[in-house]
Amino acid sequence: MSLWFQGVVVLLWLGFVLVVAFTIRRIFRTDTEISRKIVHIGTGHVILFAWCFDTPAILGIVAAFIASIVTLISYYLPILPGLDSIGRKSLGTFFYSVSIGILVAFFWSVEQQYYAALGILVMCWGDGLAALVGQRFGKHKYQVFGGQKSWEGSLTVTVSSYIVCSLILYSVHGGMWQVWVIAAVVAIFATILEVFSFLGVDNLTVPLGSAFLAYLLDLNLI
Repeated sequence: MSLWFQGVVVLLWLGFVLVVAFTIRRIFRTDTEISRKIVHIGTGHVILFAWCFDTPAILGIVAAFIASIVTLISYYLPILPGLDSIGRKSLGTFFYSVSIGILVAFFWSVEQQYYAALGILVMCWGDGLAALVGQRFGKHKYQVFGGQKSWEGSLTVTVSSYIVCSLILYSVHGGMWQVWVIAAVVAIFATILEVFSFLGVDNLTVPLGSAFLAYLLDLNLI
């Protein structure tokens, strides 16, 4: 499959995600956090295209590097206000890009790209849904490192992470009992990493921790 075709598919997907986020914000007049999380979750699925198309690692690494530079500049200058206006200083979008670059570089080199997809999607869905659920339904609060969390949000991380891990590992290994055990351990670990985060560093620790833990467990159990 040509790189041109892959590029067109990715651009169409990203355009679709942005249109959906913009439309929901305008029609339903929702706050910026919802549109941010739609972009947060949607853009992460680019890793699935890279996995399915077997995109060369260098392209993913270069794209992640460029995105890292842009998002880091945006931390100081409002060039991406729709992504960074969250009411607090955060390097989340920068860590997001860095994590993609690291995971692509490593797991493409060992020809197990699905672990990169696992890590990124755990972060996308876990962190994305946790923020939305926590803000709207999180009635049982607790604090870590001065940041406020909710048990409802943390449970959302666990459940969504388990579903993501299970689906990806099942698609590769089938219904082996080890798949469900690995998914459960990774989901709990991802939740812990998300809880003990600050300045958006969970966008780095969650995908890297989830992917590499799943990889290590896979080596020893499957």
